[in-house]
Amino acid sequence: MTAREDAAEIRAALPGLRRGSGLPVVFGGAVQATGRAHYTELSGADTDVLRGLVIDPGRGLGGKSLTELRPLWVPDYLAARQISHEYDGPVRAERLKALVAAPVVVAGRPRGVLLGGLRRSVPLGERTVAAFAAAARDAGQRIAVRDAARRRAAEVEQARTAAEASSGPAAPHWAEVRALNAELRAAAAEVDDPGLRERLLDVCTRMDAAASPPPAAGAPRLAPRELDVLTFTALGCTNADTAARLNLRPETVKSYLRSAMRRLGAHTRTEAVAEARRHGLLP
Repeated sequence: MTAREDAAEIRAALPGLRRGSGLPVVFGGAVQATGRAHYTELSGADTDVLRGLVIDPGRGLGGKSLTELRPLWVPDYLAARQISHEYDGPVRAERLKALVAAPVVVAGRPRGVLLGGLRRSVPLGERTVAAFAAAARDAGQRIAVRDAARRRAAEVEQARTAAEASSGPAAPHWAEVRALNAELRAAAAEVDDPGLRERLLDVCTRMDAAASPPPAAGAPRLAPRELDVLTFTALGCTNADTAARLNLRPETVKSYLRSAMRRLGAHTRTEAVAEARRHGLLP
């Protein structure tokens, strides 16, 4: 997790946000380790006075939005009484009046903020505020998926190192790696960006291949979700546990498990896991 990478996600959101909101000036930045936001990204500004502005939590419109974890707007920034005015100078220099701010939140923590403004004093409509809220939500989702992918990659590397260092069988390590990858695939399925979703699912496929032995000749063909459910079953998870980790309903987990058992010719959960391992479908 780095503020520079978070800022890159905010920068990527600005062109679409400017079009979608109709505001001529959009800007923002990432929250640093200090808890302060640095406005590093600008689009449509006439000057560079906003770039590099450092915002304390709770101060100004952006800082207050970060503290309250919700979108905020004012029809006239310089006259607004509900915010502090430490940053009036840059706002005045850019001739901004109406302003909106929306925090980029991940796991309940602010990671950045998106702002936009007009050079006249008018109430901003619900559609404009909603556009900023949606853009901030999407940026937060991309950051969360990136964080999850990084954690999974680190766990894969730790498992690989442990397996190589251990004189015992590596299967328990790889079974956990495969389970973690199944969780990542569940998260990737919820990503709205088609390109990012495909990239993450491709990584999941390659991680699955690394975490499982080659299937035996003539092995039954199981769907990815059937294998995911069997993976957690092999780790001793109940259907409810598996459902929670894969973001599925327990009834759906039961359906996948029944289907996998039928394909494997198994009559019990334990027998299904044993057959999957015998065919090289599970580590």
